[in-house]
Amino acid sequence: MITINKLALKILFLFTILSPFVSKAQQLDPALIDLIYKGQNKNHAINSNQLEAEQAQVDQQLAKSVFLPKITLNGSFTRLNDDITFDDDTQNLLLATQKLVIKDAIGLPFNSPFPDNIPLTDIPNLQNKNILKSSVDLDWVLFSGFEASNAIKASKHKETSLNYLGMVEKDKVAIEIIEAYDKLALIKASKNVLTTTENYLKEQEFYIKKAIQNGLATPINRKKIELAQQQLAAKQLEYNHNNILLIELLHQLTGETREKLQLLEPRLEPTAVDLSVEVEKRNEIKALEEAEKATLYKAKMEKNNFIPKIAIKGHYEFIEDDLSLLDPKWFIGAGVKWSIFDGNQSRLKSKKTRLESEIYRDKIENSKELIALSIIKAELSYKSALQNSIIVEKEIELANDTYEMVNKQFKNDLASINDVLDALNDVEKANFKLQESYFNQRRTAVDLLYAKGALLY
Repeated sequence: MITINKLALKILFLFTILSPFVSKAQQLDPALIDLIYKGQNKNHAINSNQLEAEQAQVDQQLAKSVFLPKITLNGSFTRLNDDITFDDDTQNLLLATQKLVIKDAIGLPFNSPFPDNIPLTDIPNLQNKNILKSSVDLDWVLFSGFEASNAIKASKHKETSLNYLGMVEKDKVAIEIIEAYDKLALIKASKNVLTTTENYLKEQEFYIKKAIQNGLATPINRKKIELAQQQLAAKQLEYNHNNILLIELLHQLTGETREKLQLLEPRLEPTAVDLSVEVEKRNEIKALEEAEKATLYKAKMEKNNFIPKIAIKGHYEFIEDDLSLLDPKWFIGAGVKWSIFDGNQSRLKSKKTRLESEIYRDKIENSKELIALSIIKAELSYKSALQNSIIVEKEIELANDTYEMVNKQFKNDLASINDVLDALNDVEKANFKLQESYFNQRRTAVDLLYAKGALLY
């Protein structure tokens, strides 16, 4: 038998409804908070969102790497079918020129024969047929026309948007786990009612048997008791099934072992929310705003395609022997790339991206309107839940008073034991109804805190 201290209950309700609740968050059990964190770490949507945010970080690094010099080492070997040389006339001309230079150097007349004892230098090939090359190239972008800087800003805002979306997913997971946890507490609270009803039916069965023996009742009354016992057995089976399903749901959401979840003893407590708390900007709105900024910077990046780009290029050959007569050993230079007309592709891409930003702006305004409506709805639901708890409190007071009165009458032989058991059963049902009101109150409190962007855990 469970008795209720009416004075303590009144004090509890007065504290719940009238006292200022300075904290924005619910007072959650440590076990529930632990389950929430485990559920958030396990959730696939949150993990995928985090990976996308890391991809945005990589995009920023890629954009920054545009300004880093690119150094490339090259090596190759080529064999031609033959050496590349001057034609015969050019070679003869070069040899004749060489002879004139030598005769002039030794003081021989122009038309005198060339001495046989002086060797001539062979005319070098333009390119030997065996070509071995080893070189290094340098490419260094000095100015990207603001494309890289705008790409970095776009990626940063995209990353921030994804982080806010991750917070939204975390809130959804937290709400789902809190609801499952509270349902488990409500199921466990119903066990007391089932136990009381079971004891009540056993007492009724005993007195019905005695009454039938004394001719004060008929077998129909006994069949009514048997039917009630079968209905109770069905409710007990339903309780076991619901308990198993909730444990399985929490296991799926959090990854916690079923054995540890079975040991949980959740309890429903009244929850108070300060209705005057200011509305915080929801993470959904923040995510859309950051996505809008990202698209605006992306549009700028695409439009900047017409700004000239400046870069430096360098080249150095490590092996000189196989270079042709026309190949330089090294060179360095600066260049400008200026796209004058690209078939309107950059302009159209920029326009398309700006239209995307306008879509985000429309979603922001629509979301603000829906959130404002959800706040009003949540506040009304919360106030109704509080009022319902007050009504249930009165029902408990009436059930307790009735039980005390009937119990006194029974002690003075003015009431039967059945009347006492009926009154006790009413007390248990009223207490379970209070647990249901707490459950609804916590649901509406969570919805209100979430609507106001003030759900903390």
